[in-house]
Amino acid sequence: MSQLARFTPNMGRRYANRRNHDEGKAGGNVSRLSPWLHAGVVSEAEVLQSALGQHSPEAAEKFIAEVFWRIYFKGYLEQRPSIWRAFCDQRDAALSCFESDPVTHGLFEQATSGQTGIQAFDNWARELGETGYLHNHARMWFASIWIFTLKLDWTLGADFFLRHLIDGDAASNTLSWRWIAGLHTKGKTYLARPDNIAQYTQSHPDGPLLARGLAQDAPPLTEPEKHARRPLALPPGANTIPQTYALLLHDEAASHVPFDLPHPPALVISAARPDDRSPRQIGGLVRDFAMQSVQHGGEAAAETFGCPHVGWQSGNSLANILADTKLNHIVTSYLPMGWTRDALWPELAPLADKGSLIQLTSALERATWPHAKAGFFGVKKIMYKAMREAGVAARQLELFEA
Repeated sequence: MSQLARFTPNMGRRYANRRNHDEGKAGGNVSRLSPWLHAGVVSEAEVLQSALGQHSPEAAEKFIAEVFWRIYFKGYLEQRPSIWRAFCDQRDAALSCFESDPVTHGLFEQATSGQTGIQAFDNWARELGETGYLHNHARMWFASIWIFTLKLDWTLGADFFLRHLIDGDAASNTLSWRWIAGLHTKGKTYLARPDNIAQYTQSHPDGPLLARGLAQDAPPLTEPEKHARRPLALPPGANTIPQTYALLLHDEAASHVPFDLPHPPALVISAARPDDRSPRQIGGLVRDFAMQSVQHGGEAAAETFGCPHVGWQSGNSLANILADTKLNHIVTSYLPMGWTRDALWPELAPLADKGSLIQLTSALERATWPHAKAGFFGVKKIMYKAMREAGVAARQLELFEA
């Protein structure tokens, strides 16, 4: 992948020194690989392998940790599925309420269209709509201002991101907003400060960005529900794949390349569901990227394996596709908590109940998710161990630890 190859030389010290700076649309100080990581076009293991192929583990530690944040968030949400359900319920209730509240609705429209009068915030709102991307630091500032200065419901902000971020990930997005609000790490919030924003936007084309009138404190939000952790129940590996099966590609697994398939499928099914991210309209850039990624991924897999490719469109029946092809089993990437699972599971559940659905997890997920029980520190402690177990950059890690 060209984007990965271009940024690999910068995954070491340069990334560590410049990663917190928001350099705007053309900023090259961060990888911008997240859309392809979310879509499963490139895997976390491949990115880590590239980083350690050119940098020592010590030099690339900050970059490695950022990749593991993505894995951590998925593992954490998988062990607390009630967080996703609560987010959806609160978002839907907030959407219903604000439609009948002209004041809140007006403020929401100003915020999402970049007309609040807070220069930095308005810049990010417009940039998000125009590019489908925001720097991670900008996302934190934006969320903090949304919650503590504008005092809008956090779930509406998280939903706004999901609708417009090409890389919008159910776990990373939801848990990041909860962290800002003081719900993820109880009582710990993130307060956006004008001086901090100015310092880290000096290299922005419109910077340093101004942020006047921000809240001076960030009291943590509270919620009635306690999200208890449930044990992980990860499916077995690729050794359970039957001889004849259909390979299902979707929004979070749009490519067959990261799969470790012991033998080829008889059919490739592609199912893109970007419109299920939200009850509200999805941004065009988000929709186009998802639809094209899944479609191209399906076509590439069919060509690679020399088998037919069929699209499973929303509203069509998966059962009919399988009946027409006389196939009984589907193999796909594990569907974590989020809208993709919500969209596809009603038709996949009967197959799962019969033992006809095989979901594959990566070796890196299996090595990391059990440690995503509380804060990120538990994962950070074992990230090199997890890479060794997953066979990622084994030689480089061996030399580093010798």
